[in-house]
Parts: sequence; structure tokens; C-alpha cells
Amino acid sequence: MRSKLVLILAIVMGLITTVLFFNYMKQYDAETVASKTKIEVVVAVSEIKRNMPITKDLLEIKMLPEEGVHPNALKKVEDAVGQYATADIVKGEAVLSNHLQNSKEESLFVSRKVREGFRAVSVGLNLPQSVTNLIEPEDQVDVIGTKKEGDKQVSTFVVENVRVLAVGRRMVETTEGQPYVEYTSATVEVLPNEAVKLVNALESGTVHFALRTRVQPDKEAASDD
Repeated sequence: MRSKLVLILAIVMGLITTVLFFNYMKQYDAETVASKTKIEVVVAVSEIKRNMPITKDLLEIKMLPEEGVHPNALKKVEDAVGQYATADIVKGEAVLSNHLQNSKEESLFVSRKVREGFRAVSVGLNLPQSVTNLIEPEDQVDVIGTKKEGDKQVSTFVVENVRVLAVGRRMVETTEGQPYVEYTSATVEVLPNEAVKLVNALESGTVHFALRTRVQPDKEAASDD
């Protein structure tokens, strides 16, 4: 009888010791984590899809243990705002510098320059058709189509005031000191129905670009007149 009592007491004491040990370790772990150095890290407050522009309302600052933070994690919201995501970023995930791309780099992808609802169409051009290669990306042009009707050559406006996305493979304006490079095509941004008209004009005749001015009229001067 006595031996059974000793056994029961030993089991009870063992259980108490185990419980006390686990409670101690849990408290120790919590204190260890709390004592670790924490730093500010930029995290996503909601899901950010690839190619989305990064705005301030998509981000927040969180304090995270330094030793668990990725070396490329951003520390300031300003470093991400205005850039584009190159990968999906889930809610609560730290934003990494290698997951972002600035607007200049972004402009090197025509598919990302095309606005919602528009299409990009490339047009083969020679020197006269391209205004002697003087057209630059972001210029506005009219496209004139010419085709033969009976004994006559008839020219009409195919599309007007359309944006040039690229000349050749160049998608940004020429900078000072950059060598001159001839191009034999230009890519313009048009609406879907305009894309059909433009392709039809290319197939049925020839096209020329007419360059529009970038100079904005002085509204105050015009009103004075």
C-alpha cells in the first residue's frame, strides 16, 4: 500500500515539475523574443499584384525582429511609393527592393505603357513617311493613308492625334549626346476600332505620319485676343 502511495506521489510530482518547466520555457521564449532588437520594415497592408503602381495607402511600417528581416527589405515607405511591383506581394509581407521597378525602367516595356482600353500597333516607315526620323516617343501624330482609286491616288486621315509609344525599339526620348539611330517603324497607341482601320490602311496602300506640336497654346493670351 505504501509503495503505491509513493508511486502516485512520484507521478504527481513529475507532472507538476513538467508543467512548471513548460511554463518557465514559454515565459523564457517570450522574454527572449521581446528582448530582441526590432527595426522598422515596410510591409503591404493589402495584396499588391504584379505590375501595380505602388501607392502610400498600400503600405505601412511594422516593427520586426532584426535578425529575421530580409537584407533587401525596405525601411522607408517613400522608397517604394511611385514604383511598380515586379511580383505579387501578399498582405503583411515585407516589401523587398528587388520586387520593385521605377517608372523609367517600367517605360521600357511597351505592354506596360499601353493604357487600359487601347492597343499598340506598329507601322513600317521610310524616311519621308516618318517625318525624316524626327518623331520621338510620346509625340502625337496623325496617320494619313493613301490608296489608289481608279486612276487617282486618294489620301485620307486614318486616325488623328494618336500617341507614339516607340520608334524602332526605342521607347524613351533621345537624350543629349545620345547617338542618332535611324528607325524603320513606329508603334502607336490606338483604340481597338482605330487599330482595325490602321491595319486596313497598311494593307491597302501606304501611310504617312504627320507630326503634331507639343507646344500648348497660351490660354490667357488667346482669351486676351
